[in-house]
Amino acid sequence: MHRYVIIVLLLSTVFFAGCAPSPYFQREEPVPQNAWQYQYQPTFKFEVSDTTVLYNLYFLIRHTDVYPYSNIWLWVYSKTPGDTAFNKTRLEIPLAEPSGKWLGRGMGEIWEQRMPITGTNSMSFHKKGKYEIRFEQNMRVNPLPEVLHVGLRVEKAGGRNFDKPRK
Repeated sequence: MHRYVIIVLLLSTVFFAGCAPSPYFQREEPVPQNAWQYQYQPTFKFEVSDTTVLYNLYFLIRHTDVYPYSNIWLWVYSKTPGDTAFNKTRLEIPLAEPSGKWLGRGMGEIWEQRMPITGTNSMSFHKKGKYEIRFEQNMRVNPLPEVLHVGLRVEKAGGRNFDKPRK
């Protein structure tokens, strides 16, 4: 069974990588024992050098088809260059339709999703430097079972609309 899961994960990674545009940054972390404990808080650091473009941020999750919930609640901690403290935001990520059908892409028993953290709007980074994003699961159950990997994806979305000078 363990060998089957590894093969499916490798094939799904190759498959999903071929279907999406190249990210500016992407990293996923395995969840220990496939059970997300409150104290396990994966952190993702990425460098921003271009403050003239917009970015889309995505939460990545890979779970099994027996994950017992239709969503996941997260604490999202973010820190900008030069800051010493994190900003904290609570976020709900839907994982299934009301009918129970999983969102995202599935291969066998494994489901993978890429859900926007920034909503439908792209965001801008106002400072150059290293940004840090940390995720903490905030469900009522600890540990949260059947979560295999979590991650962060950052994509460039295009140029910003700067106000034109008035004549």
